Amino acid sequence: MAALVIGVPKEIKDKENRVSVLPDGVAELSHYGHRVVVQAGAGAGCGFSDAEYEAAGAEVVDTPEAVFAAADLIVKVKEPIPEEYERFRPGQQLFTYLHLAADRRLTEFLLERRIDSIAYETVQTADGRLPLLTPMSEVAGRMSVQAAAHHLESSAGGAGLLLGGVPGTPAAKVTIIGGGVSGTEAAKMALGLRAIVRVLDTNPTRLSYLSDVFGGRLDLVVPNRARTAAYVADSDVVIGAVLVAGAKAPKVVTREMIASMRPGSVVVDIAIDQGGCFETSRPTTHSEPTYVEEGVIHYCVVNIPGAVARTSTLALTSATFPYLVQVAAKGVAGAAAADPVLGKGLTTLGGQLVSRPVAQAHDLPFKDPADVLPTGLRGSKEP
Repeated sequence: MAALVIGVPKEIKDKENRVSVLPDGVAELSHYGHRVVVQAGAGAGCGFSDAEYEAAGAEVVDTPEAVFAAADLIVKVKEPIPEEYERFRPGQQLFTYLHLAADRRLTEFLLERRIDSIAYETVQTADGRLPLLTPMSEVAGRMSVQAAAHHLESSAGGAGLLLGGVPGTPAAKVTIIGGGVSGTEAAKMALGLRAIVRVLDTNPTRLSYLSDVFGGRLDLVVPNRARTAAYVADSDVVIGAVLVAGAKAPKVVTREMIASMRPGSVVVDIAIDQGGCFETSRPTTHSEPTYVEEGVIHYCVVNIPGAVARTSTLALTSATFPYLVQVAAKGVAGAAAADPVLGKGLTTLGGQLVSRPVAQAHDLPFKDPADVLPTGLRGSKEP
């Protein structure tokens, strides 16, 4: 495939300062013959200057419109928001987080505009790992506890609790629903702050692993509705860390459960990108991160890792760049066909929806990727 023009626009989601490609990534892509067009200021929020991009071989342009007009492949961090829709050309390619199961409007736009896309969050290895989601899940898990600890403070409207207490006073009780990557990182942070920590997960094998990792320092529970309700009612903090890869998050905590918590308690919904796992969740921003529902503070920021933009950018681009090299070399369709790991992330192609979980979330027609990929690129059908 001929060398591509790769576009790196500045992220415009609220206080989103991450960037999708670093200057050293530009140098590597340029080495392979690709032209990289970067919007001025794209890396400024995480400490990378326009001069560094230019020195690495990028063409720095003033406006997002100039990036989109030039690029064959758009590389982003966060999903496009409506303000960006009309910047896309029909048939353009996109490599970013998409979270389409929670966003029908974006799904329909990508189909109508015939955008070929691979979603970071559903790129999956043969052993079930999600290599491009993992680094941001780690950051979000750790930051969820920082956010909860802050919003428990009286000055933030919380119950006035110190997460770990002090000698002679009880520590706060933190319940984490989901023992995957983000839930595990949240548990590490909460234990480090000396909270009382409980993790609920439906997978006994995962709980056994966590028992080995944490050496009996937290409670591990296989939940059902009654157990979940009891633990939520007894908690000062509940962190929702439920993940069904590519699919809309299940609502595992009901409004009634939230209402049973002490006023001033805090819930943090890490799953909000996929629709949220609390019945009372709705998306918030870094500018207005919380709201109160049933007397409980809700922190449901949709781009939690954006608050630590430099750390997050370094972690994310280290994971995404090897895959970006493949996508740049072969295009979205060719890379997805050549590498089953990227193939798992293929989401829209030629105006067809090729992600089964997204199709199910929105009751839209699903097309097997093997039937949509161009002749000569087709692999075996999805099982």
